[in-house]
Amino acid sequence: MAQEQRDGRRLRGDESRRVILAHAIDTASVDGLEGLTIGRLADAAGHSKSGVATLFGSKEQLQLATVAAAREVFIDTVVAPARANTDRGLARVCALLEKWLDYSEDRVFSGGCFFAATSVEYDARPGVVRDAIAAASSEWEDYLAVSIEYAMNAGELPLLDDARQLTFELVSFLEAANTRSLLHESAEPYRRAATAARARLIALGGDPELVATVADPS
Repeated sequence: MAQEQRDGRRLRGDESRRVILAHAIDTASVDGLEGLTIGRLADAAGHSKSGVATLFGSKEQLQLATVAAAREVFIDTVVAPARANTDRGLARVCALLEKWLDYSEDRVFSGGCFFAATSVEYDARPGVVRDAIAAASSEWEDYLAVSIEYAMNAGELPLLDDARQLTFELVSFLEAANTRSLLHESAEPYRRAATAARARLIALGGDPELVATVADPS
């Protein structure tokens, strides 16, 4: 009986944590991680302040948990579907780009890309929160770079000699589209980013038919 009670409390605690973090990542994408407060999240999630404080301990721990939760959402939305539905190489690179554009345009987070927003907020603030944001952003860029390098080595991008340079360029297109779409309340930046990515891949010898799968967002 005691074990069942402990298990029940743990399950309720895990569910409360998930609900609170769902509110936290959405709030932080708009107002920043500094905008998170125990009281604000308690009101949004229908929990007491003491309950939220018990789950996370401190504002910094809440911020770190929010970054970790956003990372999981990003992986589930962008990386995992691309990996599941394509072989390694140029097809996966194109899928990653299209999934990222969809993730931003569909407002998986109300403020667009969580990591684009929080990177600007914390780029000049040393500390463990910035380190966590940087690690998650680097993980994404590293995966994209490895996918590009595989395509390069497989001869699918025969004119490419620097996968990291192309990664930088493509990520720049994506992040510019995210920012400008939010600022101007327009989908046009996504179409321009898709056009720029296709042009760059084709210029490097990518198969135009395959590259066309980086479709213009709706």
